[in-house]
Amino acid sequence: MKRRHFALLMAAAMTAGTAAGCAGQGSTETETTAASAAAGQTAAGEKLQYWCELTTTVAANYTNLGDTPFGQGWQKSTGVEIEFLHPPTGQQKEQFSLILADGNLPDLMEYNWTVDYPGGPEKAIKDGVIMPLNQVFEQYCPNITKYLAEHPEIDRMIKTDEGNYYVFPFIRGDENLMNTIGLMVRQDWLEELNMEVPTTIDEWHDVLTAFKNEKGCVAPYSFEYTNNQYLGADPFVAAFGVNRSFYLGSDNTVHFGATEPGFKDYLATMNQWYEEGLIDPDLATLKNDQVSAKITNGQAGASMGQAGSRMGTWTTAARATTPEFTLVPAPVPTLEKGKQAEMGYIENPFSGRASVAITTSCKDIEQAARLMDWAYGDEGHMYFNFGIEGESYTMVDGYPTYTDQILKNPDGLPVSQAMSAYIRGNYNGPFVQDIRYLEQYYTMEEQRQTPIVWGQCNGAAHTMPPITPTSDESKEFSTIMNEINTYRDEMILKFIFGTESIDNFDTYVKNIENMGLARALEIENTALGRYNAR
Repeated sequence: MKRRHFALLMAAAMTAGTAAGCAGQGSTETETTAASAAAGQTAAGEKLQYWCELTTTVAANYTNLGDTPFGQGWQKSTGVEIEFLHPPTGQQKEQFSLILADGNLPDLMEYNWTVDYPGGPEKAIKDGVIMPLNQVFEQYCPNITKYLAEHPEIDRMIKTDEGNYYVFPFIRGDENLMNTIGLMVRQDWLEELNMEVPTTIDEWHDVLTAFKNEKGCVAPYSFEYTNNQYLGADPFVAAFGVNRSFYLGSDNTVHFGATEPGFKDYLATMNQWYEEGLIDPDLATLKNDQVSAKITNGQAGASMGQAGSRMGTWTTAARATTPEFTLVPAPVPTLEKGKQAEMGYIENPFSGRASVAITTSCKDIEQAARLMDWAYGDEGHMYFNFGIEGESYTMVDGYPTYTDQILKNPDGLPVSQAMSAYIRGNYNGPFVQDIRYLEQYYTMEEQRQTPIVWGQCNGAAHTMPPITPTSDESKEFSTIMNEINTYRDEMILKFIFGTESIDNFDTYVKNIENMGLARALEIENTALGRYNAR
């Protein structure tokens, strides 16, 4: 039996949590109809299995999303029972592959189908893994259909070149929600050392050297190297006018930054910093808990990450013993003083992350579709971004205002963790993110400055749109890039650690070219052309 077989496969890694309730009253006719229809389906069918990663700010206090007020309230509001299934922390891709190999899929799977499925979303459809959603949207999803009609630029992003919708997307609803990762540095130390926030590579070298020599840092710069999102957002790479993967060049064609001259200069600089003891010696294996400890106990003085779950959480924790502890944002550095960085990390409104597909194993497509569509209507939008009215937020002069349960949690939880118990607004998921969450999430002035400081670059002009190569192209592209990316990642660490001389960079480039880089670039540029023609 599908349910039993899948449960046995995942039992060692997951704990299921469910809660049942009655259908809530929607704020619009379409929402009420959707919730009522979903509730009506529940009695006749099985509960829906929903597979997703459990984010760190939830996992700090819960083992299952179904145990949170958010998970329980979502089921109560829609009348749909959900069995949440989570891969082990850090093993999402591995567990995903096991599920596909087994063939018995959960009803709903939250994943980056745009980037992480081998062959891309169109191949996932052709492989019989997920459903095309065009007719599903038309028949059962009035809310997302209305949203896409009002936002054609988003509509273009969330379908394949063949015109197939494939996910209920995570959408950043404001441009200030698109640059939430960047550099941060100990302002209290800078003031003590009579130094300014660094804006160039040379200034960063001076600051990190001072942190090492004057503050006794063993890891002046430390960041979560094992987080792929952080690797793609690395501001020090951007300082040299490239990134480590594909980007849109000023000539409107696709480039691969890891083989360009600027990347060689980046590697040489990182190797110098590593040799001088300015970079965390544990760089290759760093995870969030290790970085958190080093930042909060003074072993590190600079890092990168989100303004909320990193800057805010670290500051709150550190001030328990070091009241003067202050982190401030630093802009994407440049090579020349006074210049604005050309590159920089700015996400698209839709990046593919944390978006939900209905799998071909789903027996009750209508119930699954109406459950997901609820988040894109007024009631669901408020719930995903602000939680339970009267408990996690109240309306104050028409503005959804978080309560002390969130901002001054009685159990002493950081704002990021308190929020994540009630909402998904402060991380991601299948909904439209609301800027009003961020306006309150950033309780410190330093946090409120991050969109401005981190946005001081021309990164948006170089961000690749969510292109979708054909299934054949994607298969070929995946084969090529799996080999290239594995080799690139190994060599980057060797260059930084000095086990491979930077003099061998040209050989490294030639090896990547011999692995089929030109063909990969051709596929990307062809897909870009089709995307632009949508």
